[in-house]
Amino acid sequence: MSELRFDNQTVVVTGAGGGLGKAYATFFASRGANVVVNDLGGSFKGEGTSNKAADVVVEEIKAAGGKAVANYDSVENGEKIIETAIQAFGRVDILLNNAGILRDVSFKNMKDADWDLIMKVHVKGAYKCARAAWPYFRKQKYGRVINTASAAGLFGGFGQANYAAAKLAQVGFTETLAKEGLKYNILVNVIAPIAASRMTETVMPPDVLESLKPDWVVPLVAVLVHSSNEIETGSIFEVGGGHVAKIRWERAKGALLKTDSTLTPGAILKRWKDVNDFSEPEHPQGTANFMEKLEEGLKLSSNDPGETLDFKGKVALITGAGGGLGRSYALLFAKLGASVVVNDLVNPDTVVQEIKKLGGKAVASKASAEDGEVVVKAAIDAFGRIDILVNNAGILRDKAFANMDEKLWDQVVAVHLRGTYKATKAAWPYFLKQKYGRVINTTSTSGIYGNFGQANYAAAKAGILGFSRTLAREGAKYNIYVNTIAPNAGTNMTRTVMPEEMVQALKPDYVAPLVVLLASDKVPPPPTGGLFEVGSGFVAKTRWQRSGGHGFPIDVKLTPEAVLEQWTRIINFDDGRADHPEDPQDGLKSIMANFENRSNGGQQDSENEFIKNIEAAKKADAEGTEFDYDDRDVILYNLGLGAKRTELPLVFEGDENFQVLPSFGVIPAFGTKASYNYDDIVPNFSPMMLLHGEQFLEIRKFPIPTSASLVSYAKLVDVIDKGNAAIVVSGITTKDKNTGEDVFYNEFTTFIRGSGGFGGPKKGIDRGPATANYKPPQRNPDVVVEEKTVEEQAALYRLSGDRNPLHIDPEFSKVGGFKTPILHGLCTFGISAKHLFLKFGPYRNIKVRFAGTVLPGQTLRTEMWKEGNKVVFQTRVVETGKICIAGAGAELVTDKGKL
Repeated sequence: MSELRFDNQTVVVTGAGGGLGKAYATFFASRGANVVVNDLGGSFKGEGTSNKAADVVVEEIKAAGGKAVANYDSVENGEKIIETAIQAFGRVDILLNNAGILRDVSFKNMKDADWDLIMKVHVKGAYKCARAAWPYFRKQKYGRVINTASAAGLFGGFGQANYAAAKLAQVGFTETLAKEGLKYNILVNVIAPIAASRMTETVMPPDVLESLKPDWVVPLVAVLVHSSNEIETGSIFEVGGGHVAKIRWERAKGALLKTDSTLTPGAILKRWKDVNDFSEPEHPQGTANFMEKLEEGLKLSSNDPGETLDFKGKVALITGAGGGLGRSYALLFAKLGASVVVNDLVNPDTVVQEIKKLGGKAVASKASAEDGEVVVKAAIDAFGRIDILVNNAGILRDKAFANMDEKLWDQVVAVHLRGTYKATKAAWPYFLKQKYGRVINTTSTSGIYGNFGQANYAAAKAGILGFSRTLAREGAKYNIYVNTIAPNAGTNMTRTVMPEEMVQALKPDYVAPLVVLLASDKVPPPPTGGLFEVGSGFVAKTRWQRSGGHGFPIDVKLTPEAVLEQWTRIINFDDGRADHPEDPQDGLKSIMANFENRSNGGQQDSENEFIKNIEAAKKADAEGTEFDYDDRDVILYNLGLGAKRTELPLVFEGDENFQVLPSFGVIPAFGTKASYNYDDIVPNFSPMMLLHGEQFLEIRKFPIPTSASLVSYAKLVDVIDKGNAAIVVSGITTKDKNTGEDVFYNEFTTFIRGSGGFGGPKKGIDRGPATANYKPPQRNPDVVVEEKTVEEQAALYRLSGDRNPLHIDPEFSKVGGFKTPILHGLCTFGISAKHLFLKFGPYRNIKVRFAGTVLPGQTLRTEMWKEGNKVVFQTRVVETGKICIAGAGAELVTDKGKL
């Protein structure tokens, strides 16, 4: 393949004084381009200025025979940067918006200056530079732009609410510019690079940084901005460490409901599985056909309205609630018992009066959403608290990018993005103090997919999604849930871009039920961090899909030509390797796995046989394993956990409160047929080297039936390479055979010694409660329960299906290194879980780590700490003082204490 050259083209690189920017500048100069090396010369926090950084790079390029000039302006002054290119070289062909800073801080401690400076550099800077270059691109009918997102933007990152918002804003901005620029041969793409720089030095260890040289990012960018690329535009790429993959949006099949009075929050809740059903996904580049959905929905029968949600005692604040969507939200919250703060800059009083006439409680807040403190103060002054915040306020200032001026850009970003930040920032301390909060933020399909004439709006709306995803991560442990909607409705705002008949048909009332549901306590796990498209009775979750991509050996210099050779594989979503990353760790797993990919190590591709088998196993459909039980099995299980003859609800089927202990959920799952063999997914597998490390159980049906026919389906969830060992996580969903309802979900985590070193990811993915790290507080336990097991405990537990001779045969246990048969770990787990259940009531989920063995006859002491709606606990053997259950916790169904 001939070398990709850039002779006689001019490349502008912002933030080119070091790191990735410097790598771009030196590379393009080496391939014949004229380069404008822009750098303000400040710190990675955006402090100070200096000419030195840019000058050093320019001199290096010139010494190598290249052509370059320096520019020292802030990207806020993008027109001056582009002017440097025109004055020095007479043209501009390629713009790489690379400049960036970090101001990481937890949201509760974030100052306006931390927010505003990040927005100024990342969001405003990218706009100003692109806007200045755009007329030249259009005139010459040629231009290439690369904008820079990040994993924090795509997935949210702790302590990076500002940065995540700014970085995902680049996606909406890119997609809009791509649509507007295509007919002028202006192609615009966005990358989420992982590369060593002054910024990443603060958050990554040295050994990781060594494998993340900027040189791994440059070749992809070179391919995208070369004149031979005529079609790849509006795309998102993840790149770093020798791995390249493409990312796109994926929309669920969704739920379609009839748009009549039965379209309630409860009706959507009844269809929640459909909302999240990705079995027949779409991969759209724009909004769904909501008029068509509306017509289809009208042909349906009325919905099952489900349960009526109750918001009595809750205070809901809705911004921009003087009309349209906000008004619909306010009325529905009030109808369901909430006290409502109607915020609007123009006229909130009309809606307040409507609510009061209907017998509801409401007050007005006449202020801009940017005055977040004022808006939230209205809630505190009137009702003494705030529980729910719906960030809905917005404006449109649509204009083709070629005609968009700074004022139009600033107004839209201020109202939508900064307004959402300010209102949420003001409410956050109250949410933290009461350990409760619900936030619903408003993006749009323009933000997700881009839209003609809405570069400002798309950037702001995509930024809101990045902001939301970070807050969802930071708020989860405080019971603060944050979700984002992309509504489609006819309002005064959309009246400027929609025909009147469409405005009338797409009623805001069809969006409000989802908003109210998301503000409730009823959303099934995961209850936070979601993105939902909604309107006309249609509700669907939207998520990322990532191609399998390609990993290049990290001991061979990567070139654009090598990337181009693998292009079909890089962008292929249909070869069975695609996945759905949901968090920064998940986003990094392919890149981290590629660190072991070396040309001379027998691993020509990062996806060696084990990794390929793992990915195939994750996608495999498991054969169902049936499990029938009745009241006899319930009694045997309860007895196996030490139930006494006097505890009639646990041992007498005729008792009106007869019940199975919730930890019974592990029993149907334990014998489930796996869809894979351990030999295929880890090297050197031996069952003698396998330890059951952790257990997670989620109860999905209440009350748990005391007899049922169940079917369990196993899935491979994760395989982690620990070097000298492997961790394998299996997920098992247990369903009611007759109704198809989920009853239990289990995750079994096994530790396999001697089975690591196969090039897999070194860290597991975050799966919410299943991977929660529970640590006992630094105080005495709130509750302690001691129970002496009986000598026959292991034998009794075997009656629930335990066939391991280690727990009954003394000769076998000696081979395993134990003087006498030991108690099954799940029996110890069950006894501990029983203690928690009897003291605090039913739980939604429970997670434990097995830390030591127990001999039948020993005494178990369960120490419990209540933290909000969670109970942290550990169990120790009294006779030895050693912990046998550690890192344990459960989320309670209720907060009412002992039953």
